[in-house]
Amino acid sequence: MGAISTAARISPRRHRAPTVPATRFDKRLAEILAHATDVFCEKGYEGASMRDLSRASGMSLAGLYYYFESKERLLFLIQKHTFTTIVRRLKARLEGVGDLEQQVRIFILNHLEYFLANPASMKVLSHEADALKNGFASEVAAIKREYYRICVGLLDELKSERALQFSTRIAVLSLFGMMNWIYTWHNSRVDADAEQLAREMSDIFLRGVMNGPKPRRDGR
Repeated sequence: MGAISTAARISPRRHRAPTVPATRFDKRLAEILAHATDVFCEKGYEGASMRDLSRASGMSLAGLYYYFESKERLLFLIQKHTFTTIVRRLKARLEGVGDLEQQVRIFILNHLEYFLANPASMKVLSHEADALKNGFASEVAAIKREYYRICVGLLDELKSERALQFSTRIAVLSLFGMMNWIYTWHNSRVDADAEQLAREMSDIFLRGVMNGPKPRRDGR
């Protein structure tokens, strides 16, 4: 396969996910989760207390316990909100896009754009991935599996359409590895913004999968 076409580029304005009007409760919940995310990011899940979360959110300790019976529930809501938002925005952006290479580029932009705007969320999700237990863990895992399968589906379709030969599993996990650690090195003062980073990461990733081994004539 030759060089990748750069004609299909992402227009953030054209693919921007539609905004959904938030209720007063939704806005307050988002504020509390943002404060809780900052506390978990600074102190770690184990090091943070409900009193820390109460002070940061401006909610009384009794009120915090009334709505969120434990800090585990807050961590659960942070993870659920994050992954649900990413998946919802991704589906909205992919709607009506037929070009498979463009779809992969949109997937990468959507991921980077969210996490560069919410670096504390990325750190908490990366460091506290195994902190949730039982039902909380299962519900978040289901959303994460859906997100993973969307990426698998995009690459399987691209592989089939262009007769490419690579391991989808290795490609997908390598892509997530490349994207998920960006919070450890990205410096907004000197590094590119989400759109440029997504374009460059997309080029690097797609050159790898699209210029890999070619199918042999004997079909093996």
